[in-house]
Amino acid sequence: MGDTRTGTVGRAFAILGCFDDRHPTLTLSELARRCGLPVNSTLRIARSLVAEGALERRGDGRFTIGLRLYELSSLAPRGVGLRQASLPYLQDLHDLTGQHAMLSVREGDEAVLVERVSPKRGTRSVDYRVGGRMPLAATGGGLVLLAFAPDEVQERAITTFDVRTSVDEVTSAVELRRYLSAVRRTGAAVGSQRSPRALVAAGAPIRDASGVVAALSIVMPAGHAEPSTVVPALHACARAITRDATR
Repeated sequence: MGDTRTGTVGRAFAILGCFDDRHPTLTLSELARRCGLPVNSTLRIARSLVAEGALERRGDGRFTIGLRLYELSSLAPRGVGLRQASLPYLQDLHDLTGQHAMLSVREGDEAVLVERVSPKRGTRSVDYRVGGRMPLAATGGGLVLLAFAPDEVQERAITTFDVRTSVDEVTSAVELRRYLSAVRRTGAAVGSQRSPRALVAAGAPIRDASGVVAALSIVMPAGHAEPSTVVPALHACARAITRDATR
């Protein structure tokens, strides 16, 4: 996972970017290898990040993400206002379906999960953790965000289409273009996924004066319910979140 960014800030973010769901803790050598920096440089920057609270170093010497990053991320305007406005409606959607209700925003070519309300014993969806990222074409919420993204973002997704990171209904770049057009026309994305587990999802856009700023979605096990049946509830909640977030 080498990184070609230069400068102290770029290298610091390269180190922070080494952590993910499968690597919540890393040794110094693992950090250096994953970010492509010399061990000495990695140690120097990591120590500075520890001093600022962006990283923490455990007793066994392994590094983890520090609480200071959580404190700062909670101030992100696209996360805080939307999250506060959406939580009651996410809870309503969860109560209605008994499944995962999610709020996502677009960051570049990925969908970032801002908030979720999930059942205690619901289908596991490890990839959908709060703060996690997914390719836009891989989820119902992501497809909504992609459909209303700038033209250059859509064209990049179409020209680099990979069926391995797409819903089952879209198996080619041509189908993706057609699918995104349908999402814009209907205001909803419905999709399924057979692997790594059988899931279905539906998503709807949340808007402000500038356009679509987020997506509301429901994810449930295949066979639990027809995903199109939750679209009216998604639309109603998305409109309510738009109203509350822009007051």
